[in-house]
Amino acid sequence: MHCRRCLPQAGTSWKKLKRLEPKSQVDVAPGAGNNFILKRIFHMDQTWRFLTPPLRSIVHHQRGYPGSPSPPTSPRPSQMALKNVATSEAIEKHKKYLSDWFRQQPNEERQFGPSFSLDTTHVDPVIRESSLEEILKPSPEMTIQNQLQAPCTNTIGLQNLFDVDACGRQVKNVVLYGTVGTGKSTLIKKMVMDWCHGRLPRFELLVPFSCEDLSQNSAPISLRRLITKKYLHLREVVPMLGSSNLKVLFILNGLDRLNLDFRLARTELCCDPNEPVLSSAIVVNLIRKYMMPEASIIVTTRPSAVRRLPSKFVGRYVEVCGFSNVNLQKLYFQMRLSQPDCSGASGPATAEESSERDNLVEMLSRNLERHNQIAAACFLPSYCWLVCTTLHFLYFTKSVPPSQTLTGIYTSFLRLNFSGEVLDSTDPSNISMMKYVAKTVGKLAYKGVMSRQTSFSEEDLRRCFEVEMKSESELNLLNVFRSDVFRFFLTPCVQPGKEHTFVFTIPAMQEYLAALYMVLGEKKTLMQQVGNEVSEVIGKVSEDIAVVLSIVTKFLPLRILPLLFNLIKIFPRYFSRFSSKDRDTIAHTMAVEMFKEEDYFNDDVLDQINSSILGVEGPMRHPDEASDDEVFELFPIFMGGLLSRRNRAILDQLGCTIKNLAAFEIAKAMKKTVIRNSRKGLPPSELMDYLFFLHEFQNERFTAEAIQSLRTINLSSVKMTPLKCSVLASVMGTTNHEVEELNLASCHLDINSLRTLSPVFLRCKKLHLQLNSLGPEACKEIRDLLLHEKCMVSTLRLADNPVTEQGAHYLAEAIAGNRSLSHLSLLHTSLGNQGVEVITQHLAQNKHLQELDVAYNSVTDEAALALVEEAKRHATLEKVHLYFNEISEEGKEALHKLRQDRDGVKVLVFLTVGADVSDYWAIILNVVQKNLPVWDRERVQQHLGLLLKDLESSRRQTANPWKKAKFMRVENEVKRMLGKIQQGAL
Repeated sequence: MHCRRCLPQAGTSWKKLKRLEPKSQVDVAPGAGNNFILKRIFHMDQTWRFLTPPLRSIVHHQRGYPGSPSPPTSPRPSQMALKNVATSEAIEKHKKYLSDWFRQQPNEERQFGPSFSLDTTHVDPVIRESSLEEILKPSPEMTIQNQLQAPCTNTIGLQNLFDVDACGRQVKNVVLYGTVGTGKSTLIKKMVMDWCHGRLPRFELLVPFSCEDLSQNSAPISLRRLITKKYLHLREVVPMLGSSNLKVLFILNGLDRLNLDFRLARTELCCDPNEPVLSSAIVVNLIRKYMMPEASIIVTTRPSAVRRLPSKFVGRYVEVCGFSNVNLQKLYFQMRLSQPDCSGASGPATAEESSERDNLVEMLSRNLERHNQIAAACFLPSYCWLVCTTLHFLYFTKSVPPSQTLTGIYTSFLRLNFSGEVLDSTDPSNISMMKYVAKTVGKLAYKGVMSRQTSFSEEDLRRCFEVEMKSESELNLLNVFRSDVFRFFLTPCVQPGKEHTFVFTIPAMQEYLAALYMVLGEKKTLMQQVGNEVSEVIGKVSEDIAVVLSIVTKFLPLRILPLLFNLIKIFPRYFSRFSSKDRDTIAHTMAVEMFKEEDYFNDDVLDQINSSILGVEGPMRHPDEASDDEVFELFPIFMGGLLSRRNRAILDQLGCTIKNLAAFEIAKAMKKTVIRNSRKGLPPSELMDYLFFLHEFQNERFTAEAIQSLRTINLSSVKMTPLKCSVLASVMGTTNHEVEELNLASCHLDINSLRTLSPVFLRCKKLHLQLNSLGPEACKEIRDLLLHEKCMVSTLRLADNPVTEQGAHYLAEAIAGNRSLSHLSLLHTSLGNQGVEVITQHLAQNKHLQELDVAYNSVTDEAALALVEEAKRHATLEKVHLYFNEISEEGKEALHKLRQDRDGVKVLVFLTVGADVSDYWAIILNVVQKNLPVWDRERVQQHLGLLLKDLESSRRQTANPWKKAKFMRVENEVKRMLGKIQQGAL
């Protein structure tokens, strides 16, 4: 069967059809190439007369009078050489210009460091040859198998786009199409860079045009003038276009931005590159091959606009399929996250940073191999970019304040994909693509958040998208959305049993769009919608009525007219007050969603995002097992983030305007709701979410007022990553108020965390840093903190940190020079005798310490006695903890004598005090119970056994029945604790 393009077409001569015979496809005898060159030159000479511009005629010999049948003579060799040199220099300059221009990356890309470039980190998406029939036929059922598991047939490389087609015809026009986010624009950028670096030798000149740019030009212009207007350095080359063997490639990026009409009645034929016509007419005639037929053209567009191009003018249809292969996704992440400057460090990456990057890539690869939902998301290269950017934000943000916000990342992500895009350039409404998404997909997202729903059926989609279809225009817009944008936001669910439902491509995107839908005020009642429209109409008409009435009242004494005019103006004022209630509703929704008690014991939102990207290590959930309730804690945070000035400016570029007055009124209403609710005691993870919300809101005055109400900050057991530390330091830095207590116990702090949070620590009275693996190097930072002249720390708890003897030297210096510290806990910090002795030597220089805890530090008799002796001489020290140390019976007797004559110093060593129970027995047992998860259980059992024997011995020595009963009570508590330890219940 013959290819359709091989059949005779209207206007096709038999001579041209003869070229398509199979024998013309094989190699010809020597000399055939020369005949071909002669034909090209003959064709060039026939068109030379009307293609040569007047200003460039000096480079040719004198012709005869106009209309002379004699062909022009050949130029002199010297002139031709000069011309070739000038052309080559102009083209090299053009390559450098294009390379510099396309090398420039958006601000969103600069976070990957100066070493990031398109040349080094680009991964080509899968592209395949298609046909118009395939584009126009109904789409198959959207399942994840169609996207990832089905092999992509008919693949083709960029370098083969202009190869001959199946019929042997040379391809001149290529249409490159794909849905939003598949990587069309990036692919074109890479193609331009390849040509600049000599990797596309087929073409001698490449001229890229942005159709968005061309659409702004309404004045007639010639093709040659258009090229020199965009690329002035090509003025030496332009006269050769269409008049030489110069192989030219035109790139028309984003053809859907132009409203083209190929009918002759609308766009006339024009073959003269010097003739001024509309930009759209130039594009049409180039594609028609009526102007510069020898030039090659590649067009990029969305699927809905492909049908605007008549198929007879298209040599090849090519679809950009994205990263349909999981290995391409892995390669992309490997190249992006392994960049030398990805970690954000000013110098070369350390071994620890390199290891962290490798670990991220490994975890991400394992999650992709599970065919998780993230694999469906990363089918689109744009979402691969979003995943990398989010991981970079989570792991490598170390500046204070953080240079980005999570809301800003998502807003910038949408700007990169939708900036300046209208949904359909042929529709008179010219609604922006992002505005349409906010109204439709945002509605679906909002309903899902309110009903705790993440998967949606066909019926759910129909209710959100089709329920308000009232006109042909709305139906057309919906069809364009389905064709071009739908797969960008919604993808088939991969969870077993839900294959025929849809989920948002990235879970956080649902919460972002729901927040956008809410903040834009799209959630309105019928009364609000009607009232808003009527108010706008009356507000516009009242201005004209005012002018008319002012003229009429000068001639006619109609006193009723001013009254009517005032009544007309009342409605907009009344409606503005009514609409302010909508701002209160937004603020109320934000507060309710922020402080839901059922979400109090979830992980903080940053950990949730991390888990959604990297997955959760461990056994996977059984398909029949009921899933946990869906959590939407990012929703109120995104609502606050969208109100920041930077995000509102970007949204305005996308056609989603949030007015300054609206943002001000919402912030004002939030003070009554959000701040009031925050004063209630919040669990650590929820408090971290609230601090992150204040960071995302980017309103320093509001944040300062909110933070001043927080006197106690408990973030214990929250994994304080560098980002969370930066957020805490940034938010707390908006005020200078004193913090009564800051609890960062078991928060995975390190030396860098201490440096980041140092300005916050200075203002804290009680600082809890226990269980953080803070070693000797971290003690240097703590020493500098305590010796700072503005330090206000009075209680410092460093229990269960590997301080060791080396760290004790730094802490001893701090004790000697500090003037605010009154309570210091060094419980279970591996001090040993040497560490305690160093502290004892510096203790005399301190004048403010009241309590010192060095329990469970393997301290023996000599060091313990020396410390207590020094404590007796100290002016303010009242209490010393020495229990769970290696103290002998002789040492116990010596300490007992010191306690009898303690000079006001209370030494906590045992549960007994002579023949009586110590007043601090409950404190000691409580400390033991709290620290059991991190202490050596065998050693604890041994010490508890010694304490039990001591209790029994003291009980036998007393005859007082009340004291015996007290001993029995404490013995029972110790036995109960020992029993639970042996059973593993503690």
